[in-house]
Amino acid sequence: MSKEMRIDFVSDVSCPWCIIGLKALEQALDNVGDAVDASIHFQPFELNPAMVPQGEDIGEHIFNKYGAGPEQRAESSEMIRARGEALGFEFGSRDRIYNTFDAHRLLHWAGLEGKQHALKMALFSAYFTAGEHVGSHDVLVRLAGQVELDQAEAKKILASDTYGSEVREREQFFQRHGINSVPAIIINQKHLISGGQPPEVFEQAIRDIVAQAD
Repeated sequence: MSKEMRIDFVSDVSCPWCIIGLKALEQALDNVGDAVDASIHFQPFELNPAMVPQGEDIGEHIFNKYGAGPEQRAESSEMIRARGEALGFEFGSRDRIYNTFDAHRLLHWAGLEGKQHALKMALFSAYFTAGEHVGSHDVLVRLAGQVELDQAEAKKILASDTYGSEVREREQFFQRHGINSVPAIIINQKHLISGGQPPEVFEQAIRDIVAQAD
């Protein structure tokens, strides 16, 4: 009999290790098979909550935030690209990093509509594969339609402050509980796995949690 498992996946759509972590987690769940019946709930986290709407040049941003120059950035990008490729996700080129608050508001709504996972993946692909502006309302509305969400409703939500307080509340909740980097994967609201771990790390953790429950 499958064990029910709640997985809270705290992440930002501008975080490359978050899509790596998600793809690895999904592979681990596939490997575990019928042993668990997992439900993934995407929770908001903003790497750059003060980011200006038009975004910043990614090279300048990474240098200012982390002190990483072009050579370090190139090495990191290649490592991320290779990890993504091994997991079936394509990293393309991107020039800018954007404010993601509106994307999180739309993701909150998508969760209510049963389309959160689809929109999350669409956002990751739009940003990391195609290099699109995931803070742009036009892009967000198009992505909503792409995953069969009502585009008129998406446009209405983005033009207002709808779900803003809910997103802030969830961000603050996880920050109060010590989450200050992402991805943070919380299983059954008590087991934390941090970072874009390989599939085997997630698989072993899931199997251990199932064994403890038995």
